[in-house]
Amino acid sequence: MRLASKVAVVTGGGSGFGAGIAQTFAREGAAVMVADMNLDAAERVAAAIRDSGGRAQAVLADVARGNDVAAMRDATLAAFGDVHIVVNNAGTTHRNKPILEISEDEFDRVYAVNVKSIFWAAHHFIPHFRKRGGGVFVNIASTAGIRPRPGLVWYNGSKGAVITASKAMAAELGPDNIRVNCVNPVIGATALLEQFMGMPDTPENRAKFLATIPMGRMSTPADVANACLYLASDEAAFITGTCIEVDGGRCV
Repeated sequence: MRLASKVAVVTGGGSGFGAGIAQTFAREGAAVMVADMNLDAAERVAAAIRDSGGRAQAVLADVARGNDVAAMRDATLAAFGDVHIVVNNAGTTHRNKPILEISEDEFDRVYAVNVKSIFWAAHHFIPHFRKRGGGVFVNIASTAGIRPRPGLVWYNGSKGAVITASKAMAAELGPDNIRVNCVNPVIGATALLEQFMGMPDTPENRAKFLATIPMGRMSTPADVANACLYLASDEAAFITGTCIEVDGGRCV
């Protein structure tokens, strides 16, 4: 097992990519704290992991709030005694629409969830990682941060900020044996799909997006989880400050 004896926190773990990451990590031996704003969803994922013989618990957390992130850390330490890996997966978007139609509230929420969450994770987990002699952050950014689409200007910008911050964190935290990497999924069939598309999820509308992906399909939770698994594992012990595009060639 590639994560045997590790403890991981996965934010946004109640559905979509986060659920896939949590399930994959547990299958590979990690104890997983499934964190989500929807506690029922997080508990369903954690229960499914336990039913499969893995170790998992759920915690309610709004990653845009520092107190919630601190409580998430404390709950993980209380449950499992350590934290080796933090996957900052929770994210949101504004609907795909012209730039001048985005409200200030939409802008603020996108940056709070997508960017400020990284600030809070750093603030509350770096001291623990330093104390224990190392750790791993895997930040879920997006191809939008390097190959932006029209209509998603502020979402694109938030994911670009995640990528740049991750690289800067890697440079600063390398001497502490703290690794920081990104995974950049292309559009996937998650709960946010119609928001990203800005139109109904029909076969015809999906085809417009798939036409921009050389491999002709969307990313799946398994695709994203497998990239996270590698970056979180000891196999990637000398890899930090990098981004893996999980995009079927979208960014080529």
